[in-house]
Amino acid sequence: MRNLHPTSIIHDGCEIDQNVSIGAYSIIGPNVKIGKNCKIHSHVVIDGNTTIGLNNEIYSFSVLGSNPQHLKYQGEKTELLIGNNNIFREQKFQWIIILFSS
Repeated sequence: MRNLHPTSIIHDGCEIDQNVSIGAYSIIGPNVKIGKNCKIHSHVVIDGNTTIGLNNEIYSFSVLGSNPQHLKYQGEKTELLIGNNNIFREQKFQWIIILFSS
């Protein structure tokens, strides 16, 4: 069973597994995959090509999967992969790490 707060914004195309809770005013982008038993608190933004494993908890005001804040980032396709059993506390910003070769 999924528990999606009525004020959350869940874009078409995202995949939300069983027993996932998404809190008030959270935004889930179209290319996001959320695994079983995850709890997303209020005011969380998950965007980009982001995959979240099982049993994760993401606290309020976290931003995951948005464009990297790196001077060499020029719009390349990026991906954020989060494993299982993690906790992201308040105001956590997780961007994609880009490896550049010369």
